[in-house]
Amino acid sequence: MTAWSSRPQPVGESAWEFPPPATWPGHDMVATGADLEPGTLIAAYRRGLFPMPLATPRRACAWWSPDPRGILPLDDLRVTRSMRQSARRFEVRVDTCFVDVMRACGDPARDGAWITDEFITAFASLHALGWAHSVEVFDQGGKLAGGLYGVRVNGLFAGESMFHLQRDTSKVALMRLVELMRGSRMALLDVQWLTDHLESLGAIEVSREEYLRRLAEALETAAP
Repeated sequence: MTAWSSRPQPVGESAWEFPPPATWPGHDMVATGADLEPGTLIAAYRRGLFPMPLATPRRACAWWSPDPRGILPLDDLRVTRSMRQSARRFEVRVDTCFVDVMRACGDPARDGAWITDEFITAFASLHALGWAHSVEVFDQGGKLAGGLYGVRVNGLFAGESMFHLQRDTSKVALMRLVELMRGSRMALLDVQWLTDHLESLGAIEVSREEYLRRLAEALETAAP
């Protein structure tokens, strides 16, 4: 499969109510608790929040809204000659092995690994309902060599994590994601926090207020 899957199924209402943005603290963590049910997750992304466990023994779930926020403007992705050459060496698929991508992103051997089994189960459910997606890069031997996953809500794609086992494979996945988003007339690619790597690819920082403004516009974009 080389394109987005079908329209998502309804997820129902969340049993939890997130605090309104006017009450959010000045730091990146907005709240803790709640659950990872599909309705809760989609309500959070619509509000501008995403889940990530705390780095504590209990691994309690926290909800984040970085200020500033990292985004990648779709027209500003920096595609080098090396990236284009790499893209020709790999096969890119969409939504064919979502859980494998999540597990590779959550490999405990990676620095800063945070994706728990609970998160994998929750996002696999979201994927089955058509809200969470993966972009997968395979080498010529058919081995999964890189990829990314995230959540799509109308014109928003909330990028959660990416990985590479071979050179440039995460970049190739990102190239394909941007192509898909452009083809679907989507508006906002959220990358959470800006890193040097993402900045080298064209990502920028915007204020929380600006992110929420762009998010509101993206959510008004109907999925084709």
